[in-house]
Amino acid sequence: MDLSVRIRNSVFPNPVGVASGVFGYAKEYELLVPLQQLGAIYTKAITPKPRAGNPAPRLAETRWGMLNSIGLANVGLSAFRSQKLPFLRSLGVPVVVNVAGSVEEDYAEVIRGLESEADVWGYEVNVSCPNVRHGGQSFGSRPEVLHDLIRLLRPLTDRPLVVKLSPNTADIAELGRAAVAAGADALSAINTLKGMVIDIHKKRPKVRRGIAGFSGPAVLPVGVAAVYTLSRAVPVPVIGLGGIAGWEDAVQYLLAGASAIQVGSALFRDPDLPVSILKGIRTYAEHQGFTQVGDFAAALKWEEVG
Repeated sequence: MDLSVRIRNSVFPNPVGVASGVFGYAKEYELLVPLQQLGAIYTKAITPKPRAGNPAPRLAETRWGMLNSIGLANVGLSAFRSQKLPFLRSLGVPVVVNVAGSVEEDYAEVIRGLESEADVWGYEVNVSCPNVRHGGQSFGSRPEVLHDLIRLLRPLTDRPLVVKLSPNTADIAELGRAAVAAGADALSAINTLKGMVIDIHKKRPKVRRGIAGFSGPAVLPVGVAAVYTLSRAVPVPVIGLGGIAGWEDAVQYLLAGASAIQVGSALFRDPDLPVSILKGIRTYAEHQGFTQVGDFAAALKWEEVG
């Protein structure tokens, strides 16, 4: 059975990765997870300069999932290269650097700064960041703005460019097509939904900034629908994430058209979850007679009507 996944000129050994933001820089999980078994590690978002992030409280657990308003806290490009990348390099696992910024040049600076690092597999472009030149709207909220950003980044690297899309939009397929037209090699979906939880006793939001990113089991149907839509709208691989808490959830994404998946906030409950998910995917594929990842999507027995 071949569970490898090819994107542009590079390959994941298997389809199970860990999502940006929940896995730190991997060393935090060194004693909890057999890291070498992962298909990919998506790093915390990296910006040109260090960021302290948003003020606390910036996390809140709910009955349905988790709210976070971390604010892209990270060590910055220079410290990432000198302090974090050496450990990541030692693992022999594909390292996909999540790239973020406030203006287009921020993204370009990070990619330029990492192009000399041979062990960076590729880049995941976080387009949910506020664009200060467009009134704070995210880069991924308008097709033309997204297209311009990816068109700027495409000539800077021959490595895979994965664009991470937000579900907070009227038409995710339109955004996906804009990214691919500008040179994206793959799409990942979904980033967090907008959410808010209020403490009824204190009469204030549980997260300092009020509205935050919502993730967890409740978003699974939204993510699966987004992947199904995108996989039929663009000719590039789609990486599914959002709400995955077991191998059955991952299989749903693969059947919907995903070529790979990412495990997110469920890692806080079960750090070893990616390994059990990979085992579950493999066992399911064997029972179904699948020999490669593409067989999952080809097996879906339902098509849209009308």
